Amino acid sequence: MDYNRAYDRVQQLKKFYKNLFWFGIIAAVIIGNDWFNDGLHYKIFGGHLLLTIWALILMVKAFSLFVFGDEWERKIMDKEAGKNKKTIDF
Repeated sequence: MDYNRAYDRVQQLKKFYKNLFWFGIIAAVIIGNDWFNDGLHYKIFGGHLLLTIWALILMVKAFSLFVFGDEWERKIMDKEAGKNKKTIDF
Protein backbone atom coordinates (compact mmCIF):
# COMPACT_ATOMS: atom_id res chain seq x y z
CA MET A 1 0.00 0.00 0.00
CA ASP A 2 1.50 3.32 -0.99
CA TYR A 3 1.65 6.38 1.23
CA ASN A 4 -1.35 8.20 -0.31
CA ARG A 5 -3.66 5.22 0.03
CA ALA A 6 -2.49 4.62 3.59
CA TYR A 7 -3.03 8.29 4.43
CA ASP A 8 -6.56 8.20 2.96
CA ARG A 9 -7.34 5.03 4.91
CA VAL A 10 -6.14 6.61 8.16
CA GLN A 11 -8.26 9.70 7.48
CA GLN A 12 -11.33 7.55 6.84
CA LEU A 13 -10.74 5.61 10.04
CA LYS A 14 -10.25 8.84 11.97
CA LYS A 15 -13.56 10.24 10.68
CA PHE A 16 -15.33 6.96 11.45
CA TYR A 17 -14.06 6.79 15.04
CA LYS A 18 -14.86 10.46 15.61
CA ASN A 19 -18.38 9.90 14.30
CA LEU A 20 -18.74 6.81 16.48
CA PHE A 21 -17.58 8.79 19.53
CA TRP A 22 -20.15 11.54 18.91
CA PHE A 23 -22.85 8.94 18.33
CA GLY A 24 -22.08 7.42 21.73
CA ILE A 25 -22.26 10.78 23.48
CA ILE A 26 -25.50 11.87 21.82
CA ALA A 27 -27.09 8.43 22.30
CA ALA A 28 -26.20 8.55 26.00
CA VAL A 29 -27.76 12.01 26.33
CA ILE A 30 -30.97 11.12 24.48
CA ILE A 31 -31.46 7.74 26.14
CA GLY A 32 -30.44 9.10 29.54
CA ASN A 33 -32.91 11.98 29.20
CA ASP A 34 -35.72 9.57 28.29
CA TRP A 35 -34.81 7.25 31.13
CA PHE A 36 -34.83 10.01 33.74
CA ASN A 37 -38.01 11.65 32.46
CA ASP A 38 -40.50 8.94 31.60
CA GLY A 39 -38.87 5.55 31.27
CA LEU A 40 -37.46 4.20 28.05
CA HIS A 41 -40.44 4.58 25.73
CA TYR A 42 -39.69 4.73 22.04
CA LYS A 43 -40.67 8.08 20.52
CA ILE A 44 -40.31 8.68 16.81
CA PHE A 45 -39.62 12.38 17.18
CA GLY A 46 -37.83 12.13 20.52
CA GLY A 47 -34.44 11.47 18.97
CA HIS A 48 -34.75 7.71 18.62
CA LEU A 49 -35.38 7.91 14.88
CA LEU A 50 -32.26 10.05 14.53
CA LEU A 51 -30.23 7.50 16.50
CA THR A 52 -31.60 4.63 14.42
CA ILE A 53 -30.72 6.31 11.12
CA TRP A 54 -27.32 7.36 12.42
CA ALA A 55 -26.62 3.81 13.64
CA LEU A 56 -27.52 2.39 10.22
CA ILE A 57 -25.18 4.84 8.51
CA LEU A 58 -22.40 3.92 10.94
CA MET A 59 -22.94 0.23 10.25
CA VAL A 60 -22.67 0.80 6.49
CA LYS A 61 -19.48 2.83 6.97
CA ALA A 62 -18.00 0.19 9.28
CA PHE A 63 -18.84 -2.54 6.80
CA SER A 64 -17.20 -0.63 3.93
CA LEU A 65 -14.12 0.20 6.02
CA PHE A 66 -13.47 -3.15 7.66
CA VAL A 67 -15.00 -5.75 5.35
CA PHE A 68 -14.63 -4.16 1.91
CA GLY A 69 -11.33 -2.40 2.54
CA ASP A 70 -8.30 -1.97 0.30
CA GLU A 71 -7.24 -5.59 0.54
CA TRP A 72 -10.61 -6.83 -0.68
CA GLU A 73 -10.60 -4.33 -3.53
CA ARG A 74 -7.07 -5.31 -4.55
CA LYS A 75 -7.92 -9.02 -4.53
CA ILE A 76 -11.01 -8.50 -6.70
CA MET A 77 -9.07 -6.29 -9.14
CA ASP A 78 -6.30 -8.88 -9.44
CA LYS A 79 -8.88 -11.61 -9.96
CA GLU A 80 -10.69 -9.65 -12.67
CA ALA A 81 -7.42 -8.67 -14.35
CA GLY A 82 -6.46 -12.34 -14.42
CA LYS A 83 -9.72 -13.25 -16.13
CA ASN A 84 -9.21 -10.74 -18.90
CA LYS A 85 -5.74 -11.95 -19.86
CA LYS A 86 -5.91 -13.93 -23.05
CA THR A 87 -3.26 -16.33 -24.18
CA ILE A 88 -1.64 -15.58 -27.49
CA ASP A 89 -1.52 -18.50 -29.90
CA PHE A 90 1.39 -18.35 -32.34
